[in-house]
Amino acid sequence: MDEKKFALLIDADNISSKYIKIIIDELGKYGTITYKRLYGDLSRTNNRSWKNALLSHSINPVQQYNYTTGKNSTDSAMIIDAMDILYSGKVDGFCLASSDSDFTRLAMRLREAGMTVIGMGESKTPEPFRVSCERFFFLDLLWDDSLNEAESEAEESDKEEDAITPLPALESMIAKIIMNNGIDGTTMDIGELGSRLTKSDPAFDIRNYGYTKFSKFLDQFPSIKLVNRDNSVSAILQETSISLRAIENEVIQILYGVEGHTMNTGQLNQSLCRIYPTFNVQNYGYNRFSKMLTEFGSVKVSSLGRVVTLIDTSAIERIAHKNEKKSDVKKPDGRKKTASDSKAVHKKRS
Repeated sequence: MDEKKFALLIDADNISSKYIKIIIDELGKYGTITYKRLYGDLSRTNNRSWKNALLSHSINPVQQYNYTTGKNSTDSAMIIDAMDILYSGKVDGFCLASSDSDFTRLAMRLREAGMTVIGMGESKTPEPFRVSCERFFFLDLLWDDSLNEAESEAEESDKEEDAITPLPALESMIAKIIMNNGIDGTTMDIGELGSRLTKSDPAFDIRNYGYTKFSKFLDQFPSIKLVNRDNSVSAILQETSISLRAIENEVIQILYGVEGHTMNTGQLNQSLCRIYPTFNVQNYGYNRFSKMLTEFGSVKVSSLGRVVTLIDTSAIERIAHKNEKKSDVKKPDGRKKTASDSKAVHKKRS
């Protein structure tokens, strides 16, 4: 059965560019995005951040100047284009990304025409617009600092090698695809898996990693098991028994090793994913990484959830003592380290 085709229409005046990855990832779960259009006055200072997002996600910008003070021409342009796309008969649904209630009537009209309408906006979105959509997602609640951090690093990097997605990041991406779309969240045909992976990362190519067969490429990941069934190959996501306590201990170790024992939550999430590629906060009942961290008594999360600090003094002392014991070995010149040597090492580390 063919996937549904969606038109994605974004109101740049009401939606921040930091949400773009969430918008595309969430909509990708429902079908293929055939139209990607952004509406707004892109010459305005607060809309200029959309420039990189347009390029990296192949979005077609529709420049709209406000011809009259107090009037928003963006709304009119989106509504006109939506109706044109509707009458073209080339899509099965629409995603309206805006926090503006002015699109309520548009959403109702599209649903009357048999379209699937998905809305995305911040939690401030008025209820009439939310309930007029078949599904509505709160972007500010779904947004995690790690997504923003990863996007920023990708946009700012000019190096050719950065164009290839690292293997740990790919393993994490594959695990999420299977959990979100596979049978019971554990099993998926590798043909479908490869198709969804390419949609998530259009630049993905197994030849970049030295492989000619997708099955061989998957076989390198410890979290994936391949099984032959009825002339087809399925990828099975291996169960992981990573306890919350183990996650907390790893967080403590990571924070101990950085200056001031303080770190951006997005960077911390990435560090955990490199250690545990299948790590996903949703498996533990959370929708945000920062929310999970607030449950750990050993750390403190800032009010906006962007920074986390190690506050467990006993853990700090325990790790320091453990590291000192490890350093209490013979020096290269053959003599044993003295107490003063250990103090010097500790002073240098701190």
